[in-house]
Amino acid sequence: MRERERQRFDTWVAGDAYERYMGRWSRLVAQEFVPWLGCGDGLRWLDVGCGTGVLTATVVARCRPRAVVGLDRSAGFVVSARAAVRAPASFVVADALALPVRDGGCDAAVSALVLNFLPAPDAATAEAVRVVRPGGLVAAYVWDYAQGMPFLRRFWDAAAAVDPSATSLDEGRRFPLCRPGRLRALWEGAGLADVVVAPVEVPAVFAGFADLWEPFLSGQGPAPGYVAALAPATRDRVRDTLRQMLPVQPDGSIALTARAWAVKGRRPAHPDPAL
Repeated sequence: MRERERQRFDTWVAGDAYERYMGRWSRLVAQEFVPWLGCGDGLRWLDVGCGTGVLTATVVARCRPRAVVGLDRSAGFVVSARAAVRAPASFVVADALALPVRDGGCDAAVSALVLNFLPAPDAATAEAVRVVRPGGLVAAYVWDYAQGMPFLRRFWDAAAAVDPSATSLDEGRRFPLCRPGRLRALWEGAGLADVVVAPVEVPAVFAGFADLWEPFLSGQGPAPGYVAALAPATRDRVRDTLRQMLPVQPDGSIALTARAWAVKGRRPAHPDPAL
């Protein structure tokens, strides 16, 4: 499958569908990520690729920001974020590769689960560096698709067992950026100092198989987009194969984990003349 065809499954537009599929786990990661940043109160924040406002809401709740602006290229996500997050947050439709913020206009630029979906992560990181003040923070987290997302890992294993062509859509293969060495190299290549990469692991507990499977029917995101394109009989085979691969508890629940890689660094107070 060609990359352009794969990218058509990467669409994120509907807030409710995203919340059930990934937002609930991203919220748990955000609650660990924000304290890890070690930021004080009263700062100006930028949330790049804010989605439904999960990370923005955590910043508002924990950091008492002077202001926090969430940006996303999806108008649908911006509508959901505006409805969910109170002041001092505000939200606008914008592109991570061309941030509508002046040089040095904020104290911290953060993003959640966005970098791997951007066509030019290096350009997006450079934009984040541009808009933070000298000494300001640039930080992000992404899912560990290759090894740290068991429900996705088992899904793609089940899909490949039924349909070998599904391997070309597997996020663990498609997104090598979502590994600690690649993230560190991206941050250091952007000229950031004091770069730290760390895992953030949270529980991903499903009430039952339906709680895990039904979000895959939303058609939004790589795996749900793939499921939506399947013939009904093939979809049922993938579903049944996946069910057999999962560790189901006696009460029917499925207890897994979700791991993200977090990265942070600071814009040097004085530019390095070698860069």
